[in-house]
Amino acid sequence: MLILGDWFVSTAKELPKAGWGVRVVGDTVAAIGRHADLRRDFPDDLVYDAGGCVIAPGFINAHTHLYGVLAHGIEVPGDKAPTDFWSFLKDFWWPLVEDALDQEMICAATDWGCVEMLRGGVTSFYDCLEAPNAIPGVLKAQKAVVDGRGMRAILSFEATERVSPENGQLGQRENADFVRHCRQEGRLVSGMICFHTTFTCSAGFIRRAFGLAADLDSLVHMHCAEGVHEPERCLEQYGRRTIPYYDDLGVAGSRMLASQCVQIEPDEISLMAARGVRTVHMPLSNCEVGGGIAPIPQMLAAGIPLGLGSDGYINDFFEVMRGAFLIHKANHLNPQVMPADQVWYLATEGGAHTLGLERVGRLEPGWQADLQLISADLPTPLAAHNLYEQLLLYRNRQDVRGTMVAGEMLVRDGVVCDVDLEELRGRVNRAAHDLWVKGQ
Repeated sequence: MLILGDWFVSTAKELPKAGWGVRVVGDTVAAIGRHADLRRDFPDDLVYDAGGCVIAPGFINAHTHLYGVLAHGIEVPGDKAPTDFWSFLKDFWWPLVEDALDQEMICAATDWGCVEMLRGGVTSFYDCLEAPNAIPGVLKAQKAVVDGRGMRAILSFEATERVSPENGQLGQRENADFVRHCRQEGRLVSGMICFHTTFTCSAGFIRRAFGLAADLDSLVHMHCAEGVHEPERCLEQYGRRTIPYYDDLGVAGSRMLASQCVQIEPDEISLMAARGVRTVHMPLSNCEVGGGIAPIPQMLAAGIPLGLGSDGYINDFFEVMRGAFLIHKANHLNPQVMPADQVWYLATEGGAHTLGLERVGRLEPGWQADLQLISADLPTPLAAHNLYEQLLLYRNRQDVRGTMVAGEMLVRDGVVCDVDLEELRGRVNRAAHDLWVKGQ
C-alpha cells in the first residue's frame, strides 16, 4: 500500500517533507519518498489517498492507568478529599478506586481506553495496573482486550506489599508469568516487571523484582518521587533521597523505568544519567494531584531517556504534548524551553526508546508501520518550519483521520473500525457505577 498525504514526518529529529508518502508492506515500512517516485517505483500498489493530512509516526503513551477512566466524576466524601499527594493515595485512590477494581471493570476500562487512544493517534502504550483484589489472571484478561483492538502494548501489574506481603508476592508472580506468556503467545503485547514505590515495598521486595527482571531480561517499572512524600520518607527512614536509596540497593541502572520523577534534586538527575535510569513525564496529572513540576529540561540536558504519558488522566495526547510544551516555559520563564520538535520526539521515538520498543516511533524502511494521519486543515499555512508547533497547539484527538498499527488501518475517516461506541460507553458506564458503589 502507498499512503500519500500532503506532509510526511519520518522522525521529529528531521524537518517534515511536503509531498512525501510511505509504502507499507505487511507490518513494516518498506519505502518512503516523493509521491511521484513512489508511484513510479510501485505502480501496482494500492494507493490510500491521505490528501489533506500529515502522515506522522503514531504516538507512544509511555505511561497510563487505563482503569483511571472509571474514577472520572466519582464523588469523594469530604473526609476523604485530598489535601496533598499522600492523602490522594491513602484516603481516596487506594480505598475508593484500586481496592474496589475487579476484572470486568478493568477489561471495560481497557477497551474504552484503547478506542480513545486509537482515535487520537496513539499506536503503542504502557499500562500500569494496580488492583490487588483482581489477581491472579487479570493481565491475561487485559491482553485479550488489547489484542482485540490490535494495539501495540506493554502491560504490567503494580505489585505492592501495602495490602500484605502475600499479596505482593502474588503481584510479582502475575508479572513474571505474564512476561513468559507473552513471549510464547504474544505478537504486539508484552509484559514488564513492576512494583509500586519505596513506601509500599520493602528493600527485599524491590531487590526480588529486579532479580526477576534480570532473569527475564525485562525492564522494571516503579513510580518515583511523584510528590514530596516519598523523598521525605526516604530521608527520614534511610538518610537519603529516593534515587540514592535505589542506588544503595544496587538496582539503579538501565533496567530501571522510574516514572514521574517530579521531586528530584540536581544530584539525583546526575545519578540517574550516570546509571542509565529511564523516566516518563506526565505533565497534566502531576498538576492534578499537586505533585509539582518535574525538572524535565534538566533531565533532557543530562541525557536521561524520557517519554511522555497520560497517566490515565487525559488520554488526548495532543493535550499531553501541549502540557509538556507550555508548563516548562512558564516554570523556567523561558519561551525557548521544550521546543515543539523535542516534545514530538518524546511523544514518539523517545517514548518507544524509553520503553525498550524496537523499530517503533519512526517511519523509515524496516521500522514498524505504526502511523497516524492528522488533518492539515488549519486556518494558516503549514510549512516545514512551523508544522510541529502548529499541530501540537491547534490539533486534538478529533483531528486524527486515520491510525495504523503494524500495517493494519484501525481508524478510517476518523472512526475506529469495528467498535460499537454506544455499547462500549454503556459497558464502561456500568463498570464505573459498580466501582463507585463498591468503593463507598
